[in-house]
Amino acid sequence: MALILHSSFSEEGQSISGRNLLDGTFSDCPIRVMQSHESGLMRYFAVACDYDGTLATNGLVNEQTVIALKRLRDSGRKLILVTGRQLEDLFSVFPYIDLFDSVVAENGAVLYQPVTRSEKVLTDPAPEELLRALQERGVSPLAAGRAILATWHPHEIAVLDAIRYLGLEYQVIFNKGAVMVLPSGVNKATGLTAALQELNLSPHNVVGVGDAENDHAFLRLCECAVAVQNALPMVKETADLVTPGDHGAGVTELIDRLVSEDLRSVDATLTRHHILLGDREDGKEEHISPYEHNILIAGSSGGGKSTLATGLLERLAEQQYQFCVIDPEGDYENLPDAVALGNPQRVPSVDEVLQLLARPESNAVVNLLGLPIEERPRFFHTLLPRLQEMRAQVGRPHWILVDETHHLLGSTWEPAEITLPQTLVNMVFITVHPRFVAPAVLASVDIVVAVGQTPEVIFQEFTETLEQDAPALSSLAAQPGEVLVWHRHHAPAPLRLRPAPSHTERRRHRRKYAEGELGPDRSFYFRGPEGKLNLRVQNLILFRQIADGVDDATWLYHLRQGDYSQWFENVIKDAALAAEAKQVEELTELSPLESRALIKAAIEYHYTLPSTAPSPGSSGESSAQ
Repeated sequence: MALILHSSFSEEGQSISGRNLLDGTFSDCPIRVMQSHESGLMRYFAVACDYDGTLATNGLVNEQTVIALKRLRDSGRKLILVTGRQLEDLFSVFPYIDLFDSVVAENGAVLYQPVTRSEKVLTDPAPEELLRALQERGVSPLAAGRAILATWHPHEIAVLDAIRYLGLEYQVIFNKGAVMVLPSGVNKATGLTAALQELNLSPHNVVGVGDAENDHAFLRLCECAVAVQNALPMVKETADLVTPGDHGAGVTELIDRLVSEDLRSVDATLTRHHILLGDREDGKEEHISPYEHNILIAGSSGGGKSTLATGLLERLAEQQYQFCVIDPEGDYENLPDAVALGNPQRVPSVDEVLQLLARPESNAVVNLLGLPIEERPRFFHTLLPRLQEMRAQVGRPHWILVDETHHLLGSTWEPAEITLPQTLVNMVFITVHPRFVAPAVLASVDIVVAVGQTPEVIFQEFTETLEQDAPALSSLAAQPGEVLVWHRHHAPAPLRLRPAPSHTERRRHRRKYAEGELGPDRSFYFRGPEGKLNLRVQNLILFRQIADGVDDATWLYHLRQGDYSQWFENVIKDAALAAEAKQVEELTELSPLESRALIKAAIEYHYTLPSTAPSPGSSGESSAQ
């Protein structure tokens, strides 16, 4: 379920009032509030389309396809042509070039803007030596563009011979019978990336459609890859969708579905971008779609909410989904792949946030520590409508995470208090107590994640606030390191999940166990065979140091009992290190000196210890190697 906050959309829902996103301000408009299972957030803002064999049949585009292209433009979406043709050749056969917002020509080597009639060559021109070498080898026909050299099968053998003879870093790209020669690394994907950068669009908001070998690269880049019916078998096999119609008829069918339902009917099968949450009890991975979810992460302080959220954000960043974190208390200032705006001495401006997010590759953490606590909700209620308006124009940020939701969107908050142009979706809400969060926000949530030792309290607060029945928990009490995840619209009960660890948490984990201070109940104790010793080990640095100092009888006593591998597995939580230690423990022919060296080497392999760590064979005075 999504929280829909409607504004001045047209009847088809494709346009909004207000100035362009980057102009800085927008006009406000009346809204009404309703609940719906259907999201108003548009996913696809552009279509990137191949020309020959896709739009065109025998080099020409028919009238029905041109009408469909105009209909797509009228829906508010962008059109990008991605072709292997040279511009002059394209102009001679296609008089409707102005329908496109950008043209990627010469298989990614040239970028053309129809509005300004400007072009940009994205790579170096082909060397004259290569052109002469091909002519000498009888390659004909042979066309030379701004950067591309093009011929036809079977001249690829002569082309490869010339490239090899000259020692050039060039590649041969095929388009059915056509043979194209370009610098290594230049293809339709690199050209489309350049076009999207100029349009401030993310590939995650683009549908690509093509038919031939040279379309693979740019189709993989797009959120949804479509093949027309006449496409090569391998292109159809790797596409997310294959149209019933061929050539322009297939493109027209695709446009009809985009305009009518934004390809929502494809969502269930479009799984290659799904985001990993963690591992289920049965060992299977649990993923979620990157679109049309609102997630509530709730639990006591210190229970792991920010760790779980950080892992989710990292995986979004790995797949290049843009996010914006609203961080009232500075918990995410060191988040990788994001720029922190603001600090305890400085408050970021709304425009500063939008300017950063205008670049699709940038993620933002909005630190509100510089504001008094009572002023933070007001700032957030100013920022959120602007983020939503940005989403209405370019589909980003793809996700918005709101920490301390009970403070920023508390139980007294009413949606009509702020102006939002569309559905409040693709949100992550984090709170200690769901009962203090606005009911309208909770009603929009479809995935509830309970963190900590009392998940039943979380689910009870959530459902009582909405005056609904709580899910059946039965014996699903979460074990240490696990959370309970409830897909409230699709499952009667939560499932137990071990969240995928974040890179940030793994780094923190390694620092903690390498040089931190474990409590007495989690420390290792060298006691010896008669229990005369009581040498406490609080971390791995100290373990290495004391291991060098204890007598052989004490070392072997713990080695033979398997104490080292058990500590590494049960306390350090490092299965790989524990397995290596266990192998050493089972090699009974090793001397104390040899077994010490092997276990210390295993620790050094898995953990980068600081310079204060003792080196092998020392008593702790020298630094680690």
